Amino acid sequence: MKLNLTKPIVFLDLETTGVDPAKDRIVEISLAKIMPDGTREVKTRRLNPEMHIPEAASAIHGIYDKDVADCPTFREVSKSLWSYIEGCDFGGYNSNKFDIPVLVEEFLRAGVDIDLDKSRFIDVQNIFHRMEQRTLVAAYKFYCGKDLTEAHSAEADTLATYEVLLSQLERYEELQNDVDFLAEFSSRSQNVDFAGRIVYDDKGVEVFSFGKHKGRSVAEVFRTEPSYYSWMMNGDFPLHTKKVITAIRLRELSSKEH
Repeated sequence: MKLNLTKPIVFLDLETTGVDPAKDRIVEISLAKIMPDGTREVKTRRLNPEMHIPEAASAIHGIYDKDVADCPTFREVSKSLWSYIEGCDFGGYNSNKFDIPVLVEEFLRAGVDIDLDKSRFIDVQNIFHRMEQRTLVAAYKFYCGKDLTEAHSAEADTLATYEVLLSQLERYEELQNDVDFLAEFSSRSQNVDFAGRIVYDDKGVEVFSFGKHKGRSVAEVFRTEPSYYSWMMNGDFPLHTKKVITAIRLRELSSKEH
């Protein structure tokens, strides 16, 4: 089985200091870049998060402060990393909710204004949950017949995720070997920003998904309550969320001028 690709797709897995995209940092990143001809490149490297790795996180992935003390920071590798993945589609396990939002935050924090508007995102966990309702270790055993003995190693998880997707394509006739289809099938949200604070409603309008204005148009709220924009920009929201609401606000201001 070979994934039907029109451009490269990067499967990724991150080990981090925690689970908050706005605050936590990457300590290890693994990328499996799959080419349209089926060949693949695997790159894994550890990064200095420039903060203490909490013991609870180290207990999961086995990476401690001393292990990354001499490693480069994300900022130091950010431009070469973006050059490597720019223009690709992306795949992962729970990646739409975690890995992609965390990665985007790191890029924006490093001053690299990335553009993923033309990328498709395949979340293998969402396909798995729609079909079977299990974890990655169970998915690997279920689909591939093998034990994932190095779970929570970024490289092992990355390659296992890619193998699981190929096995899913073989198992389920209703799954099309097409990145557009798989990205749509594995999407479980209508997020505008990667953190899901802003979503599209059934009419394609950007609305808030949280707080006192939940379900209301972002543009409308900013028109009637401009201080809410300032509150969000000064608050502890992900940088990508701030980028999205700023684009909405500028779009509305521009439409008024014309």
